[in-house]
Amino acid sequence: MSRRGWVLFGALGIIWGVPYLLIKVATGGITPATLVFGRTAIGGLLLLPFALYRGELRPVLAKWRPVLVYTVVELAVPWFLLASAEKRLPSSLSALVIAAVPIVGAVLARTTGAREHLGRVRIAGLLVGLVGVVVLVGLDVHASEIGSVAELLVVAVGYAVGPWIFHNHLSELPPIGVVVSSLLACALAYVPVVILELPSHVPAAKVLLSVVGLGVLCTAAAFLVFFALISEAGPARATVITYVNPAVAVLLGVTILGESFTAGSAIGFVLILAGSVLATRSRPPSEIPLPEPVGTH
Repeated sequence: MSRRGWVLFGALGIIWGVPYLLIKVATGGITPATLVFGRTAIGGLLLLPFALYRGELRPVLAKWRPVLVYTVVELAVPWFLLASAEKRLPSSLSALVIAAVPIVGAVLARTTGAREHLGRVRIAGLLVGLVGVVVLVGLDVHASEIGSVAELLVVAVGYAVGPWIFHNHLSELPPIGVVVSSLLACALAYVPVVILELPSHVPAAKVLLSVVGLGVLCTAAAFLVFFALISEAGPARATVITYVNPAVAVLLGVTILGESFTAGSAIGFVLILAGSVLATRSRPPSEIPLPEPVGTH
């Protein structure tokens, strides 16, 4: 990979590791729905000029139904549930659970792609990753927090299903056009809820800055960097970012928010990461590859 590719890869690894920290701060002062609205509205409006300049919105309108499904599965539901879960769970723990996205993607490929054969190594990877999630939950989660972990697992499923929908139904469309349409559609859908949940006072500055950071850095800038990385290094290398951002999220949670990094977190993370690598390892060229899961964090 070129030097520019490594710079883009490093930048995106950091950028998509930051959302968990910002979400944790933001949910301390606003509701999950308001957070999703703010993030998608800011990100969509910032990317809109790029889509308009390139004429990438018109082709998307012709396939609005799969775009709408993609929006619900990849953005509207996961981002709400992630914010809801982080109101009760540490940001670092949330990131570690989401690290199971590639494992979910491997299961999805096996259940939807009739010709895909997992093989013993990939099956072993699925089992190792599953054990990692069990260890993480069993050692670090209280009974009252199980519901929040369930929300995170739904997020992981959405982050895996979304790219599958894109790969199978939207791949011929301009990606920026799809992203902008999805972000703005999601923001519009949340407007009625946000109106009902308007706070009685202006949230704290750190809350507002977190929302702005999520919209500007972790959404608009992140997508531009991600597409540049794909262009520079190819989609296969770009998807390896899935293995990097959880570590960044844990580091930020521990150092900035003072969250604890327990033995359960360490063991669970290693097992989930190892399982993800094994479950999505490269296949010989003659075989059909797994669709790579790339969740938007």
